[in-house]
Parts: sequence; C-alpha cells; structure tokens
Amino acid sequence: MGAVDDLLVTVEASMLIFSDQEIHEIKSMFLTNLDQVVNFDVQTVTFFAANPNFPPEVAFKKIRNALQKLLAAYEFLSGRIKTHPDTGRLEFDCNNAGVGFVVARSERTLDELGDLVYPNPAFEQLFTLRLDNLSPSSHPLCIFQMTSFKCGGFAMGVQRNHAMFDGISALVFAQNLAALAGDKELVVTPCNDRKLLAARSPLLVSFPHHECLKLNILQSPEATDNVDRNVLENSSLDLSFKIFHLSPDGLLSLKAKASSGSSSRNGRITSFNVVSAHIWRCKALCCDLGNNLERDSTLLYPVNFRQRLNPPLPVGYTGNAVLSAYARAKCRDIAEAPLSRLVDMVAEGAARMTDQYVRSAIDYGETNKMFPIGDFMISSWWKLGFNEVEYPWGKPIYRCPLISKRKDIILLLPDIASFAPGGNGGGGVNVWVSLPHQDMNKFESLFYKHLSLKAVDACFQVFKRFRVM
Repeated sequence: MGAVDDLLVTVEASMLIFSDQEIHEIKSMFLTNLDQVVNFDVQTVTFFAANPNFPPEVAFKKIRNALQKLLAAYEFLSGRIKTHPDTGRLEFDCNNAGVGFVVARSERTLDELGDLVYPNPAFEQLFTLRLDNLSPSSHPLCIFQMTSFKCGGFAMGVQRNHAMFDGISALVFAQNLAALAGDKELVVTPCNDRKLLAARSPLLVSFPHHECLKLNILQSPEATDNVDRNVLENSSLDLSFKIFHLSPDGLLSLKAKASSGSSSRNGRITSFNVVSAHIWRCKALCCDLGNNLERDSTLLYPVNFRQRLNPPLPVGYTGNAVLSAYARAKCRDIAEAPLSRLVDMVAEGAARMTDQYVRSAIDYGETNKMFPIGDFMISSWWKLGFNEVEYPWGKPIYRCPLISKRKDIILLLPDIASFAPGGNGGGGVNVWVSLPHQDMNKFESLFYKHLSLKAVDACFQVFKRFRVM
C-alpha cells in the first residue's frame, strides 16, 4: 500500500508539564559555543506497534508521568532559551515554564501509513510545532505529541531545540524516559554542566579549522566577503527527496572495492567511511556548477568527541559534544581517485579530533561563528541505538526525522530491518538525500554507476520521490 497524504489527525488535549519540585531560585544555564550555533528546532517521530497490555491511553499516561519526573534531573528541559542582556550569548532560563505535551488521535492504522521508511510530508501531522496560547518568547524548548492509531499502535513526535541535546545525549534521554516509564531508576545520571566545554582563558587557537565559517562575531555580516555555504541553512529551492538503500551485501561489496584499490592504508575501511566516500563522490559530481572539476569539494560529518578529550566527558553529558570533521579535494581528484583514497581522506577527518583540536575549536568559536561550512554534511543516525531502547510496551518499530529543506545535509538512517525483533542493528543503511530535481537525477546515476554490479543487485531499492514546494 502506498503512503497516505493525510493522517486524519485530531488533537484531543494540549497542556504544559511542570516539574513537581519547588524552585527556590531561577537559574541560568551556560551554553557552549557548540550549543550556540544549533539554536533551531528538530523533529523526530518514533513509531510503536500495538501492545494489548499497554493501550495508547495507558502508554501516554506513563510517558507524561515519566517526563514530569525527568524534569528534576534535566532542569533545563522545562525552561526557555533567552539572550543574556550583557554578553549577547544564548542561555537556558531554567524557570520551569513547562514542557509541551499534546495528545492526538489518527483515523488511520499504521499499515495505512505505508512503508515508514518513505520520507512522507504527512508525518508533519504527528508534531505540534507551536502551542497556540503561548507567545514566541514563551515557546517551550520541547513539545511531545502522542498520536494513537486505530490499530492500537501510536507515534511519539518530539520537537526540541537542538541546543538541548545532540544525538548521543538525546539517546541517553530516551533511555532514561523509557526507564522511568517502566518504574525503573535512571539509566544514566544527567550531567548538566556545560562549562566543561567552555572556552579557555586565554584563548589558544592552534589549528586553522577549515570546517567553520570564517565570520567574526564582532563584525556585521556585510563585513565579510566569505561566499562559502553554511550547511545548516534551509534551501529556498524546490527539492526532491529520495532514499537509496544499501543492504548488508551492498556494504560488503563497497568495503571489498575499497580494500582492493591502491591506498596508503591510513584509513579504516569501516561501513561509515566507505559509504561516506561513495556519497562524497556522487554529491561532488552531481551539482550543476558548470562542470567545473577544478573547484574544491568539502565533505563534513559530525564526530562525537566525548571519549577523545582528556579527561573524557561524563557519560551523561547533556549538551552538544560533536564537531564537524572534514575531507576536502578537487572535484577532478574525487572523480578519478580510487574509492580507497577517498576512504583514507574521510578517515583522516576523524583522526584530527584530538583533545587539542577540540579545545582549539571551542576557543575559535569564542570570536568566530562556528557554523559548519562546506559543500554538504553527512549526519549519521545509523548506529546510534534508538532501535534498542526498551519501553514497557516494547522497542520502537521505526524512528525518523521530519522532512526538512536542508539540501546540504544527507542522512544515514538504519533500515527498518534493524528495528525488527533480533535485528540488532545488523541491517543495511538508508541514505536519505534531498536535492534539486536535476541534481537528484545525476546523483542517482552516479550512485549506481560507482557501485559494483553485485552491489547494485543487492541494494537497488530507490524509494518513491516526494517534492516539497
């Protein structure tokens, strides 16, 4: 069955949830230079199959109660974001103004939604983007929408400010939420001390940081002649969305291809590195820029540096603790190089992420905007582990983001087989691409051209295209 374009959702209740702990003094929470640049909302939806022991109304009550309990440990969760009047920096106002919680009902069944892997614009109905009775300055940092389906399954749509969590800390939050919903103890105690990643005094910038926008925060935007692109910006273009599936056999074929080429062998031939190298070639060569093979192409990808610091960050650190690694080369070299060489260059990006490099980047962000700058970014949700989070009613059957207008971000998502019982993350990967239509056609051609025949046979699953106007 094809995907539906109207989920027939009706909102039944909308409320704010507050911490039940008395607040004696309103705190302001410091936000790092890494948190400052991700002050935008992101949306993810998690689907659950029907469980007769936990009908939606029971599960929703457990989520609501668990969320209220979590507000004591995550003191910023029910706060608001504000600008400090003296420094101009963003910070969290931990004022217990409330987390949004919405209960809704769909007249559809989960089966009627079609394949959940498809990037379906109708999934926007599973989110509440604004609470109508609140002013923009009172907008919650986080809004949960719990939507039941006629089959007894349900969806948990969460909109949150990215400054709250990165992917790793969002996973820890989900684990804690699931634990409290099952009347268990916290899995990990949150660490809300963002000053662990504060800039040093005096500042010591010891690397060039090509991955960051060269825009001094003391200058006006007009004061720079930088023409590079911030990959986090939304596009005004008419975009196509496609998912390219690589099966486990397809991944093995790519690894074999990378292993057989001439290489310095400095790069680790991991699944992520070979997929990223393959995508980099396709993306660099598909853009319609006059077929200029002498231009530079820069691939970015976030690297979790928690364990790369000395000492490492606490496991429960709640803030953003990722930096953009980069690989850069001329398009001609990307077109002609063996896959093994591209894999080496991708691996070299992560290898730069030492304690000294991370601290230098944070110091750099004290006087310069740290927006990631390049051709595009690969953001991997592939092996984060959300498919393994055990709620009282079972593990999710799928989790995905809402379609966005960011054409310069390519997502790596686990395939739905990874969410199946016994999947253990052992499935393939879905490559989620959004591009202008002409570029998408060329990207698709390159994607399969540079795979071996065996890999094409194993992975040829290009899903339905959606157009966002």
